[in-house]
Amino acid sequence: MVAVKIDEDIIGKEYLEMAFDRCIKCSTCKYSYKDFEPICPSGEKFLFESYWPSGRIRIIRGLINGDLEWNDDLKDAIFACPTCGGCMDSCQAPHADYIVDMIEALREMAVNHIGPGPNQRKLIERTLEKFNPYDEPNSNNEELKKKWDLPDKAEWVYYIGCTSNYRQQVIRDATIKFLKDARIDFTLVDEHCCTSPMIRTGQVSIAKEFMNYNITQIKNAGASKVVTSCAGCYRTMQKDFEKFGAEMDLEVYHTVELIKQLLDEKKIKFKGEYKKTVTYHDPCHLGRHMKIYELPREVYNKIPGLKLVEMKRNRNHAWCCGAGGGVKIGYPDWAVEISGERINETKETGAKILSSICPFCRTNLSDANDKYGGDFEVLDLLEIIDEVGIEKSEN
Repeated sequence: MVAVKIDEDIIGKEYLEMAFDRCIKCSTCKYSYKDFEPICPSGEKFLFESYWPSGRIRIIRGLINGDLEWNDDLKDAIFACPTCGGCMDSCQAPHADYIVDMIEALREMAVNHIGPGPNQRKLIERTLEKFNPYDEPNSNNEELKKKWDLPDKAEWVYYIGCTSNYRQQVIRDATIKFLKDARIDFTLVDEHCCTSPMIRTGQVSIAKEFMNYNITQIKNAGASKVVTSCAGCYRTMQKDFEKFGAEMDLEVYHTVELIKQLLDEKKIKFKGEYKKTVTYHDPCHLGRHMKIYELPREVYNKIPGLKLVEMKRNRNHAWCCGAGGGVKIGYPDWAVEISGERINETKETGAKILSSICPFCRTNLSDANDKYGGDFEVLDLLEIIDEVGIEKSEN
């Protein structure tokens, strides 16, 4: 085994060590097993080995071995990746489930040596000043609580997430209305960024501080359960909080899980019909990162009148929307280009609605829809449910 010297303060140093004896450059990380379709947006775009997962693992080896020197020429190879996890699903080696962790640990190390990727420093600067990466004045959500007549204490906290609170407010409002109509005992808190943007871009110095703040706010509200409509927030709370040693000790749900549970228990029912053809885009943070594939489809199929059709690449084979991993802020034109492939696949289905359950996906798919003339609506599941309406079942 090669002697490894890794910065002691690197959270993911155990994942960096995996790079030394497990990847044999077999290239299965480059293609989905379903018809061997392309699966890696970064590799397909740049076509150099260093932009494929196997190449990034080689970069880790070279840097730790001393065969490579830290310099700015490495930045694009390290940061131009949406960390979609397509490689994890395709890889057959023992380290398959940890490839994204390895890339994020590499980024953490890169931030310490050469700084973050293009424009990505803004994420940490904005979040330090205003507690969100969008440079918006922080909302403590008190006005929303008054508007919706929410209590200070409740069993549930709806953790909105920065994207829904500052950019995709239509998702936030539809979610709050759903929770009210379903008579969920919930409230809102003065939430700060969940830390997903920090972790994805390797800028983790304040991550645990933010995690602990959010946990404290939720517990101070007397809640034992958290529901979020953001796939990134969900993944972060379910996996990364534990990785960083933040003791959550709370039940965490994505809204689609709560909706499915309420439907299964016959506690809610749909009031109207949705006579439109819909195709569903699997968010990477909910799909490949958390293995939630069928549950959303079951909810869509329960909506009266809705016809669900599949894109060519779906479930674990789905093509990424292109917004994650810091790509949206670091490589904005390329992010929309990645999403353009989903627009083309949607056209092939004949669907009038492209739907997902992630505000970040909704943002980037909408941008691509505008740029590439998709001529259909991009909607979150909660927006569709808001149009159909729900009521508390008497059962």
